[in-house]
Amino acid sequence: MSGSGKGGNNRKIRNRFNGKKDETPKHDRNDRKKQSDGILVEGKFERNRISLHERPRWTAPVQPANPITTPDCPWCGKPIKDIAAAISDKETGVPVHFDCVLARITEMETLDTNDSVCYIGGGRFGVVHYNNPPDVKDFVIKKIFEWEEKDNNAEWRRPISEYFSVT
Repeated sequence: MSGSGKGGNNRKIRNRFNGKKDETPKHDRNDRKKQSDGILVEGKFERNRISLHERPRWTAPVQPANPITTPDCPWCGKPIKDIAAAISDKETGVPVHFDCVLARITEMETLDTNDSVCYIGGGRFGVVHYNNPPDVKDFVIKKIFEWEEKDNNAEWRRPISEYFSVT
């Protein structure tokens, strides 16, 4: 808050002074149209105007005919509602919940304090040790689990990719 007691809104008194106000004539829009010689049309440049015939119309992408199926997770038996977040089973290649894989790796490993199991990308999980837990930037990967092969795309992902690659 300003110390003048006016609340900081001093914009209104900026034009107040002891002399006369500036009485310069304001420009007429009609004069501007006349002087433009076809460059300005109603205050806009004519070259920037695009006719409706030149503008391409947006068409909605065509959805694939086959619907996305929701298979059941073989590990927990519940349906996989978010199939895009599913991951392939290491042995069979069928889709399983991402959280189920994370829980299974956590059960298999003995974790020390400040350790956790994280997805590190490319179908790999890792045991991550945080040197200072509040600072998540300071970590060391202790162990890596190759869960999915990078080059091998699962067959169940092909119908899903049609829905995410329509545009």
